[in-house]
Amino acid sequence: MNLASLSGDAGGSQLLFANFNQDNTSLAVGTKSGYKFFSLSSVDKLEQIYECTDTEDVCIVERLFSSSLVAIVSLKAPRKLKVCHFKKGTEICNYSYSNTILAVKLNRQRLIVCLEESLYIHNIRDMKVLHTIRETPPNPSGLCALSISNDNCYLAYPGSATIGEVQVFDTVNLRAANMIPAHDSPLAALAFDASGTKLATASEKGTVIRVFSIPEGQKLFEFRRGVKRCVSICSLAFSMEGLYLSASSNTETVHIFKLETQKEKYVPAEEPTTWGGYLGKVLMASTTYLPSQVTEMFTQGRAFATVRLPFCGHKNICALAVIQKIPRLLVAAADGYLYLYNLDPQEGGECTLMKQHRLDSSAEPPNEILEQGSHDRPLVAQTYSAAVTKGYCEEQGAVGGLEEDLNDLRLEEENEQPPLILETD
Repeated sequence: MNLASLSGDAGGSQLLFANFNQDNTSLAVGTKSGYKFFSLSSVDKLEQIYECTDTEDVCIVERLFSSSLVAIVSLKAPRKLKVCHFKKGTEICNYSYSNTILAVKLNRQRLIVCLEESLYIHNIRDMKVLHTIRETPPNPSGLCALSISNDNCYLAYPGSATIGEVQVFDTVNLRAANMIPAHDSPLAALAFDASGTKLATASEKGTVIRVFSIPEGQKLFEFRRGVKRCVSICSLAFSMEGLYLSASSNTETVHIFKLETQKEKYVPAEEPTTWGGYLGKVLMASTTYLPSQVTEMFTQGRAFATVRLPFCGHKNICALAVIQKIPRLLVAAADGYLYLYNLDPQEGGECTLMKQHRLDSSAEPPNEILEQGSHDRPLVAQTYSAAVTKGYCEEQGAVGGLEEDLNDLRLEEENEQPPLILETD
């Protein structure tokens, strides 16, 4: 959630960015004074893992799972991406791009940099630019989604600026996988499930959420968020097992949908005994003869659970996580708070607010991080004689990077060591 362009929206909050990591076990926060990481292992206490105050105005900060690898962008240099090992205080590399970086996405194989009209696909182990998707439709919000699955490593981004087309790209084989005509209006939100086999979409109209199979593009589910008004969808998020999908917006309500088929929901029908029951049966039977738009409203799934936020109009980002063995909905908002709600996995209904934590208040003294001064030249690895730098060229459109494969950066582990010590040339 990038708040850098929404000055004043947060009502005095220092927040510029907030996002959950890939498995929803930690929260990254970018502020005017630096960035922080919080552990999400407890409801009552928000444990700060790390704080850096050496980089100001951090508008993007993305952590790779529970590792020490972090990607950082600052408003001071919005075209430069820095990749750091935050526990060791070392900068692994940096890249400069031809335009402002709008979003960065990470998984254990790829790092994606999204500009307004192009996408750069890096190999995360050596940060080489593997492929550049150029001349994409204008994407000023940097909307894109990257699957966290190693087996289904797909990237999704808008295929049109005027209608809701989704372009699905295979980042392993570096080829287009599918184009999904998801909505009539332009896209507002995208999210993969953890397996990379489902993609949730929402349009700028915001009334309908759809879920498609990946890479086939078959529509699996359609959920109606509401009919009374159009809203701006802020975020979509699957639970890790893929059974629930949350949708937050600029309204005070977060909707949680349950992804179960009609067969799974089937209950042996009984003859209705009330007037309302008879009317419902007649209405459902009549959908065969009604116009398609009306039929869709009857067949679309409704929210399994809802959350009433204590605010309206603030940008926010949601996650569904199991904390202390209980399903929770987490909402990080532009007002500077993290809200935690309980989700009843059997009954659904309205979720209960359990706790709220301030995200941008002062905490324990920050740890030191060794950061170099501002520099535009690429980094040189002093410990690897074969490591060389890449110069800027129109074919790649990025400055920086290393030729050697950084195999000893164990991306799967939380206590991995930095691959090498890097210094500026």
